[in-house]
Amino acid sequence: MLSSLKKLFPSENERRVKKLFKVADEIDAMEQTIEKLSDSELQAKTAEFKQLIADGADLDDLLVEAFAVVREAAKRVLGMRHFRVQLIGGMVLHHGDIAEMKTGEGKTLVSTLPAYLNALSGKGVHIITVNDYLAKRDYETMGKVFEFLGLSIGLNLASMDPEEKRKAYAADVTYGTNNEFGFDYLRDNMVMYKEQLTQRPLNFAIIDEVDSILVDEARTPLIISGQANKATDLYYTADRVVRRLRQDADYTVDVKTKQVALTEDGVKKVENSLAVDNLYDMKNIGLNHHIQQALKAHVIMHRDQDYVVNEEGVVIVDEFTGRLMQGRRYSDGLHQAIEAKEGLQVQRESMTLATVTLQNYFRMYTKLSGMTGTAKTEEEEFRRIYNMDVVQIPTNNPMIREDLSDALYKTEDGKFRAVVEEIVRSHASGRPVLVGTVSIEKSEKISRMLKQKGIPHHVLNAKHHEKEAEIIAQAGQYGAVTIATNMAGRGTDIVLGEGVKELGGLHVIGTERHESRRIDNQLRGRSGRQGDPGLSQFFLSFNDDLMRRFGSERMEALMDRMGMEEDDRVEGKMFTRVVENAQKKVEGNNFDARRWVLQYDDVLNQQREIIYKQRREVLTSEDLKNVVLDMAKEDIQRIVGSYSEEIEEEEGNALESIIDYVKTNMLPVDRIDEDDLEEKDPEEIIELLTTEVEEFYNERIQEIGSERLNEFARVVILRTVDRKWMDHIDSMEQLRQGIHLRAYGQNNPLREYQFEGFEMFEALIAEIREEVVKYVMKSVIQEEETLEREEVAVNAVAISGEQTQQDRKTDAKKQPIRRTSEKIGRNDPCYCGSGKKYKNCCYKTERSASKGKPAMKDLAD
Repeated sequence: MLSSLKKLFPSENERRVKKLFKVADEIDAMEQTIEKLSDSELQAKTAEFKQLIADGADLDDLLVEAFAVVREAAKRVLGMRHFRVQLIGGMVLHHGDIAEMKTGEGKTLVSTLPAYLNALSGKGVHIITVNDYLAKRDYETMGKVFEFLGLSIGLNLASMDPEEKRKAYAADVTYGTNNEFGFDYLRDNMVMYKEQLTQRPLNFAIIDEVDSILVDEARTPLIISGQANKATDLYYTADRVVRRLRQDADYTVDVKTKQVALTEDGVKKVENSLAVDNLYDMKNIGLNHHIQQALKAHVIMHRDQDYVVNEEGVVIVDEFTGRLMQGRRYSDGLHQAIEAKEGLQVQRESMTLATVTLQNYFRMYTKLSGMTGTAKTEEEEFRRIYNMDVVQIPTNNPMIREDLSDALYKTEDGKFRAVVEEIVRSHASGRPVLVGTVSIEKSEKISRMLKQKGIPHHVLNAKHHEKEAEIIAQAGQYGAVTIATNMAGRGTDIVLGEGVKELGGLHVIGTERHESRRIDNQLRGRSGRQGDPGLSQFFLSFNDDLMRRFGSERMEALMDRMGMEEDDRVEGKMFTRVVENAQKKVEGNNFDARRWVLQYDDVLNQQREIIYKQRREVLTSEDLKNVVLDMAKEDIQRIVGSYSEEIEEEEGNALESIIDYVKTNMLPVDRIDEDDLEEKDPEEIIELLTTEVEEFYNERIQEIGSERLNEFARVVILRTVDRKWMDHIDSMEQLRQGIHLRAYGQNNPLREYQFEGFEMFEALIAEIREEVVKYVMKSVIQEEETLEREEVAVNAVAISGEQTQQDRKTDAKKQPIRRTSEKIGRNDPCYCGSGKKYKNCCYKTERSASKGKPAMKDLAD
């Protein structure tokens, strides 16, 4: 009945695939014609397509013929012919969506189709993978197709210097990892000269294992950091205090949320140890923070599961792939707390220089697409955050893998004994076994048990992953036993050895359910590729994290009443459904958490885009005169506007304050005075000061030279922006960490963060304007001809409020009247004894003399 209804009412996915199959028919129809072309004629198609695009043709108009050309090129160069389902996958990618294709369906070959078509525009295509090995492999194999057709290819690796990276990015098709593309974007927005840029504008990206990159890794922002000047002693102190605390008595642990909190007795014990009266007093915020991080390091973070310790120190383990995350550090002092826990040298906390989340980086591409074997469970997230639909592509051959119901055991020890027995049984028949574990600790536990049984095997985890692709590729050979941490070796096909199909194919054993169904599906998907036979089953216990977090107590109590022992096994779809419901609940929570984080990051991202856009304009502009003058005008409008009421009502010392500000930040001390502004309204004052600043800037051009002043202005603007932006990132992070407390006042924390973040950004822009104008207008630039570009800024001397070198030269020529007494205020009695205020007496004489004009008394005479 259900199947009949499905035929009557096909899903949206089925309707779309059916439509794409019709386009695949058109590509098939061209195959005989394209086959008859010689190599040179086939290669000439690229120039023909480029000319059509130049004449106004759309890429969609060229799709059928371009795909047929790539298919033929792959046949000649690689000996591979795209299946019809691969053509459909290529179309999905070209349309900016996600192609869900099962393991072994040839996703790597699929990428050549949309990559070639989109590279014809000359704007560049990025093919992004999860590690350097896969990027290099695909560059060397699939790259041959592009080169044959006359396109250039590039490989972007972390080990490359900027010049090599520029060459890679200039290619038509560039291979690399998600992290490297993101870090290059950040580095490009820290350079001082446009020649140092590596990336072109972000055009089209094809992301392999898109769920891993855009969902799993999206939680961790990319950060370029430097060391902050913070002491490390407190980490050791906090570690010593926490070591004396006891669970339940001094602190409690929430397994579901992975949170740890001090009890009242624990607080008293900490206060006594630190000799403080109140741990929660404002002055003890820093101490409290260190204690909390030390607690988390000891109770929540586990060695060989969350991190490993090697010659490089504490290295984070990626919870999704089991790989070591070299160079990454936990933020907010947690990494330092772990170093103290492990008895290592505590490194100084880092200061963020630049940061971006992968979510926001990839949303900058004009068009984004991806492929994976598992994405449908996260379709809502892909659609809402990236505006990408997930299209499930049929397999080329029917899937015949057998997926058994979960096997449930009372204890973890009972589960692992059953796993080992299952491995021994399969190995005895010669059937290869792949065992998936969730941590290094668990993989090594199974390895020890197998050694006791005399079973030869490979262990593939974060400690030994240098040759993971080679090891995982051999996992399908006769008699092979491979233990892999989660999805180590993902992206590498497991080809069955001789005679293995007859034994039933690869046997996949999962030792624990992951909180995400995708990760479990990825493990299952290592078996049964391209219509091969296979078997998969998960072994669970009530001690597993997922089971403990979601209501295993009732089932465990039921098993106790039934009198079940450790090694007794329960199997059935009911238990599998319970686990899957728990997974759905966690996935929903994780999605909400990621969306919430993204909403906060969007605030900073909007600001980042403004800063980086203006920075890029400064970097590429040939003349920065108008940029500096616009900044000066806005600064003038701000300062005059703040005194507008006093000016109109002729109250207070508004004009004096404005003149003091302008002399300090924009003009020579003798350029303009209060008299020039009297009896003028705010608009007239703004116009006068703006004109004076422009005239003075033109004089500096005459004095220094247009090119030299322009170069100086560029360096000043970029360095000021970078320094202020770094401080702003830190301030925004501090605001974000404390903003949730606003909820206690019935305020929306996100809205408060948006509002205060906007105010902080407005202040940032004002500070940048003021500092740039001050340095450009009031600095001395050395005159040596040999100065290099970078030295322009290094040798600039800020003299805020003092005279410039040119001022001093002018004064020396004109010999103005000078006071020998101490400097006095404008409203103080004049030093000459006349009884008048200084500003109404000798100040005017001195000013007139310094300008080379007759003094006021001379005019009166």
